[in-house]
Amino acid sequence: MKLSAFRCFALLCVLCAFALSSVAADKPRVFRAGAATSNITPKLGTSINGNMADGKATHVHDELHSRALVLDDGATKLAIVINDSCLIPREVFDEAKRLASAATGIPASHLLMSATHTHSAASSASAFQSEADMEYRAFLAGRIADAVRRAHNNLAPARIGWGRASVPDQVHNRRWHMQPGTKLINPFGTEDQVKMNPGMKNPALLKPAGPTDPEVMFLTLQRTNGQHLALLANYSLHYVGGAGGVSADYFGAFADRIQELLRADRQDPPFVGFMANGTSGDINNIPWRDGDTNKYAPVEKMRKVADRVATEVAKALPVVKLHDWVPLAAAQKEISLGVRKPDDAALARAKDILAKAPNQFPRLKGMDEIYARETVQMADYPDRVEVILQALRLGDLAITAIPCEVFVEIGLELKARNPFPASFTISLANGYNGYLPTPQHHTLGGYETWRAKSSYLEANASPQITAVLFDLLGQLKK
Repeated sequence: MKLSAFRCFALLCVLCAFALSSVAADKPRVFRAGAATSNITPKLGTSINGNMADGKATHVHDELHSRALVLDDGATKLAIVINDSCLIPREVFDEAKRLASAATGIPASHLLMSATHTHSAASSASAFQSEADMEYRAFLAGRIADAVRRAHNNLAPARIGWGRASVPDQVHNRRWHMQPGTKLINPFGTEDQVKMNPGMKNPALLKPAGPTDPEVMFLTLQRTNGQHLALLANYSLHYVGGAGGVSADYFGAFADRIQELLRADRQDPPFVGFMANGTSGDINNIPWRDGDTNKYAPVEKMRKVADRVATEVAKALPVVKLHDWVPLAAAQKEISLGVRKPDDAALARAKDILAKAPNQFPRLKGMDEIYARETVQMADYPDRVEVILQALRLGDLAITAIPCEVFVEIGLELKARNPFPASFTISLANGYNGYLPTPQHHTLGGYETWRAKSSYLEANASPQITAVLFDLLGQLKK
């Protein structure tokens, strides 16, 4: 009797264990998302970069933010952080990732952090005659990490979807071939084949030197009750700004406008809108051949462009398929790239120009003088630099990240050959390594190729970068 009772008990335990495992197997997977912001507005008096001459913050037109989105599929967590800044060096992002990872457990390789490229923000990276503000850099790293922590705190069940809109009228290639005989002498004393920002209705205009990407890819997150949680858009437009003070430029205006259009104001937790900079290294919104027929003040133009893009995204939202769960994954690789350093002749020429300059740093005025200083500084750069490349998977959507001002041709190639049906690239991500033209554009010359802190990677950098990114995408597709 005792043995029979023991056998019955054992059988009962087995049946219970099987039943519990079946319940666990049938338990639905839960997808969670959280979003939050941190204020990263500098104090007045801080250096402002984005121009050849340094500026100082004397007024705040609109606040700057670090905008964070954290996603969780139950096994993997990712975070995307878009920051209202012109350029953010890798050292700042690395520290922000260290702090955020320690607080949330999200691996640094799963944290994608980028700058929007507003030209009205504090100098966290040295550029031309603006020097990095080290006090602000320390503040910025902490606040970026705070945004991730706050978004992580807001994690809640959510649905995810992605879609696309098209806004072709706000993107124009800013590099132009000029009529034969047009002299295009650069600051190094040699001749270019193309000109950046050639002047509206210039009679010497011949044709644009490259294409545009009119697509606005976007990622939408909604709570299970249908309430909008966050929306991240990506558009290949360099920037639109000039508010006359510290400003997030059109990137911040988009975040404000999309919230308004979605009627997502005054929510708890708050809705967060994002605009990430796509592959806009050779793109702006000036119709060079036709001229700007809409003469608006900078702030009004900034808002009109933001409204135009936000309106098209809002129109595209109703047809987006929302998913209760998608798999998340990340892949990252660090590669070494060569630096274009000046030779002895170029360095001697630069030193001679600076010796004869009527003004000295930080008041150099002529382009020859400014680039002579850049040449002297580039002589002290290392021969090679380490660059982080990253790819994220969100279901059937892929996001690639490059720490440069990426030319549109590169972004179009990444979309065309992508193994995922939907994709986009975020520029100025995880560091700052200057412009990324194609080798063909290096041959043409022009501002974006001129050797400086703003453009120094080897001429063959872009094929190496895309090859690595396609390899990372292949890993994520498996």
